[in-house]
Amino acid sequence: MKVHARYVALGAALWIALSGIGCAAWKRYSYEGGGRDEWQRPDAVLALLGIGAGDRVADLGAGGGYFTFRLALAVGETGRVYAVDVDDDMLDYLSQRAREEGVSNVLVVRGELADPRLPDGEIDLLFTCDTYHHIADRSAYFRRVLTDLAPNGRVAIIEYDDRSWFPRTFGHSTSAETIAREMTEAGYRKIANHEILERQSFLIFGPDDGTGE
Repeated sequence: MKVHARYVALGAALWIALSGIGCAAWKRYSYEGGGRDEWQRPDAVLALLGIGAGDRVADLGAGGGYFTFRLALAVGETGRVYAVDVDDDMLDYLSQRAREEGVSNVLVVRGELADPRLPDGEIDLLFTCDTYHHIADRSAYFRRVLTDLAPNGRVAIIEYDDRSWFPRTFGHSTSAETIAREMTEAGYRKIANHEILERQSFLIFGPDDGTGE
């Protein structure tokens, strides 16, 4: 059996085994398991996001809250994190976790497929990790997000790329070139490309006001 085929088989076997532990639990494992801290480098990611106390941050596709609660710590008591998802299991889990951990600056938001349902003009940073590929009409979606951003607001996108065969095999990746092109079509300009992750691209965009700055 070739190496690639072997890993596909192992992945399928893992999926079958984990499916028996319950839908919500399996989803949380897929977001947070597999030694993610080592390759995701969350502390380095947070440092490069440049979040300040009091910022309003949206975690788009928050899942089990892997980044949500780290972002909540970064914005502090005067800030707010909007944990946006369309999955009811994850929304319930996020709400429960926030209550149990006494995190009062996380607001769980049930987004829509074409609209994250965020407050207009208030978001200092919209952050999304491994969610970009799930969005159908991405240029239209992020064009809509422009109205949600505060002055100097930014969009940070972390996404599996072609270096990761498993996400690529199952259609869970997007090339950095495609992201940059679609975000340009949506009215953004690229302001940073952080090459610190071995499996994912990490791009930051701001609204393109036509000045080139």
